[in-house]
Amino acid sequence: MNKPELVSSIVEKTGLKKKDAEKAVDAFIDTVVDAVAQGDKVQLVGFGVFKYNERAERTGRNPQTNEEIVIPASKQPVFKAGKAFKEAVCGISGDTSEE
Repeated sequence: MNKPELVSSIVEKTGLKKKDAEKAVDAFIDTVVDAVAQGDKVQLVGFGVFKYNERAERTGRNPQTNEEIVIPASKQPVFKAGKAFKEAVCGISGDTSEE
């Protein structure tokens, strides 16, 4: 599903005008990006968490020359799916006991 398809789905489910649904999607994306860029995490219970992980500086190798290089530290945006999202996608039920 791409962005226009997402907007169309929101229009169908909410009855919003297409223009309003598109503004809502854009506002959500902008808000999440801004929050994560500032070091905050965005947690939506049952859906998941948007945050970033810091990668430390490390040594690597140039595959063409086999020369050691220093890979600088960086931030990596990540999304961790929530329990309800995982269960919906994977079909896992919360009850694992057998009687």
